[in-house]
Parts: sequence; structure tokens; C-alpha cells
Amino acid sequence: MQNIFRNLPSVNQLLESEPLKKLVDSVNHTVVADGVRNFLDDFRQQVTDKAGEINIPTPQEMADSIADFLKAEEVPYLRKVINGTGIILHTGLGRAPLAKQAIAAVSEISQGYASVEIDLNSGGRGQRAKAVERLLCELTGAEAAVIVNNNAAATMLTLSAMAGGKEVIVSRGQLIEIGGSYRLPDVMECSGSKLREVGTTNKTHPADYENAINENTGALLKVHPSNFEVVGFTKTVSTKEMAAIAHKHGLPLIDDVGSGALIDYSQFGLMDEPIVQDSLNEGADIALFSGDKLIGGPQCGIIVGKSKWIKTILANPLMRAMRVDKMTLAALHATLLLYRDQETVMTQVPILRMLSMPVANLKMRADKVAAQIASSSAVEACEVVQERSMLGGGSLPTQKIPTWCVSISAYGSIDSLTEKLRKCEPAIMGRVQKDRLILDMRTVDVSEDLHLVEAFATIS
Repeated sequence: MQNIFRNLPSVNQLLESEPLKKLVDSVNHTVVADGVRNFLDDFRQQVTDKAGEINIPTPQEMADSIADFLKAEEVPYLRKVINGTGIILHTGLGRAPLAKQAIAAVSEISQGYASVEIDLNSGGRGQRAKAVERLLCELTGAEAAVIVNNNAAATMLTLSAMAGGKEVIVSRGQLIEIGGSYRLPDVMECSGSKLREVGTTNKTHPADYENAINENTGALLKVHPSNFEVVGFTKTVSTKEMAAIAHKHGLPLIDDVGSGALIDYSQFGLMDEPIVQDSLNEGADIALFSGDKLIGGPQCGIIVGKSKWIKTILANPLMRAMRVDKMTLAALHATLLLYRDQETVMTQVPILRMLSMPVANLKMRADKVAAQIASSSAVEACEVVQERSMLGGGSLPTQKIPTWCVSISAYGSIDSLTEKLRKCEPAIMGRVQKDRLILDMRTVDVSEDLHLVEAFATIS
């Protein structure tokens, strides 16, 4: 065994090998040297643990193995992905891609200092929500606004500030659980408020709210069900009716509208998605929604409504823990600016551009891409098929819109093909149906069509 250890190459010998010398130049000497030491330590341990003979790799084989391992380690976890899944707001892929104006704003603001909490007019201390408050009030009709890191945080903070220690009345049919085990009852408990359920799973009436109100009631809460629907024999209470009941008893109505549309999504054939402006117009004191879903901005939670309640929320101790940074504010501001002009927003916000893309254009692109992908040695057959895309992100789970896709069968397993595509730069993801890879052109940006073709040309 000692002879084996003595015959192992030194760290310096391995570092002088061609593959590791190249890595030292492209990565870092310390990182590569540590990798070599760790490899040799692991190998010595394997020799010690091995009862019988062990195959001793040559120094060149060792250097190649170390180089391959370190190259794999250097690949970042967070990488660019071409989304061919047909899910527009794909949570696993970061939901909404940003408009180029938002990207430019982030780049400019992140390169140096910014007036995050300084009022440049007075020179005094400012409030970071002011960066986007004026635009949010203009677009929603709210009196005031505040931004936190996501809509779950917005819900928890609002409940803590407005009804901490008190009962919050919610319809049983709205006690949702969405992705990542986010459960509304758990969030309410963490906020310090107390859940008071009313109604049944499928039916809640105005009288249910009226009968539940008592001296311990802090607020009424309405929650958009997001990723599920109750159909058939159902009854819900409208925002307007709930607001009338709440205000009659001197209570606030909090409306968690979820995805947060600022425009009417029925123009895309997607029905019943609540609009933030409507919520406030119908009497909600506070509306909560996401910035990275239907608005098409960065991940954040947006709280808009009456000044009285926004001030209460800003004063809550949780506010500091949930505040956003300058890059989020910059991206959101640039995105909201686009909503001032309806023609501009449709062409500049990526998710709206995807939704409004004519089906005929998708068919034309699919035909062109399929014709070129078909020549790949990895592809057995390739055809253009009509399918349906989904909005995703917990929005309108049962509604889909027409699209055109490239349907691919592979030589060998479809799993092997999808793995190779995930390892491309940029990575490519589609969906697998009946042992075929489906690439939905609605969620592939026009600028990415060529990347698809080039990726298939390089794999075998």
C-alpha cells in the first residue's frame, strides 16, 4: 500500500498536465489545486478501504478525471433556459421573463448607488416604496402602495399589521394550498391573526359573514383560488357585497387577488382572472398581488389601497424583513411604465407578447424550425402539431389557448434526448407526451428559434 501511495503523482505534477493547466488559466489556481488535493485524498481513502487490488489510474487519467469533475462543478446552477414547455408562467423556470426596458433599468441602477431611501428633492430620508408608488396608484386607482418580496409576504405582513391578534373571516372554499406547500391557514397563524372559517367548500352566503362578525373580528379576507376551481353547485360572495358588510361594521376588507392582472385577460381568451383596479373600485380597502405573474415584472408582492392601512402596514416590524432591493424596484418601475400605453405593453412585456402572438405566426415558425430539426442525427421523426398552451403560475388552471408545436421522436430514448437538451447552452426544456418531445412555439421567443436548430445540430 505504501508503494501505491509513493507512486501517486504529486499535486504539482498534476497541475502541470495539459487539461489542468488550461483550467488554471480559465478558473483559478487555488480552486484547481484544491480539487487535485481533494481527489488525491479521496483516492488514498479508497485504497485504504479497499481489501483487494485496486486499479491505479495513470497520471494522465487522473488529470482528465479531475478536469472533468472541476468543469462540471464550475457550471452554475442558475442558467438560461429556452422554455418550450408551453407553460407561460412556469414557476420552475422563474415565471415571467422581463421586458428589455426592465433589464436595462436593473443594469443601470445596479452598477452604482441609487436613491433607494433618500429623497433627492429634500435631501432627507425617503421611503423605498416611493420608487413605484406613484405609478401603482395611477394604474390601479389606489391611494397608496408598498412593495415586499412576494405575495405570500404581502399576505402575512398585511394580516399581521391589520388584524394581528384578531379574527379574520374567510370563506372555507378559499382556504387554499398552492405550490411549495403554501397554505393560507398556516400563513394566517404565522401572522398572529386567527382564522374564522365561514360557509362550506362550495357555497358561502353574505349571511355567513354577517353572523361571524363579533368584537374580536379584525378584518374580512377574500382570496382568489388561483390554481383550482370549484364547479357545479356553487355560490360565492362578490367583492362589492363583502365590502358593504365589512364597512357596515367598521372593518376593512382585504382582497388577495393573487396573480394581479392590470389589464383584461379575456382578450386572450382567458376568462375570470380578477383585475386589481376592479377590486379597489368594488370596495376592497387593500388588494394584494404578485409582480412576477400577470404583470410580467420581477418577483415581488404588491400591496395597494387606502392610505390609512398602507401606513399601518409600513409601521409593522415585519416590513423591514420583507422589503425589496433596488434592482426589484428598478425592474418593477420600468415594467409599470409600459402599462401607460396599451399598444406598447402588448409588444414589450414578454408574457403579453406571447399571449397575443397570432396562431398563424406560431404555425409558420413551427414549420420552419421542424424542417431544420428533422435533419438532426438524434431525431427519428419531426412534425408540426396543434396543441394548447397554459398560462401557469397558479392562474386559470383549467383554461388553455391554441398553439403550434414541434413534435419530435428520437433515436434511442426520449429521456436521453431531453437530458442532452438540458445540457445545451442555453438549456432547452419541453414537455414529453406519449414518448415524444413537444416544443411549444408560444413560449419560445422568436430570437430563440435559431438556438433550437443549432442545439439539435450539435447533439447525436
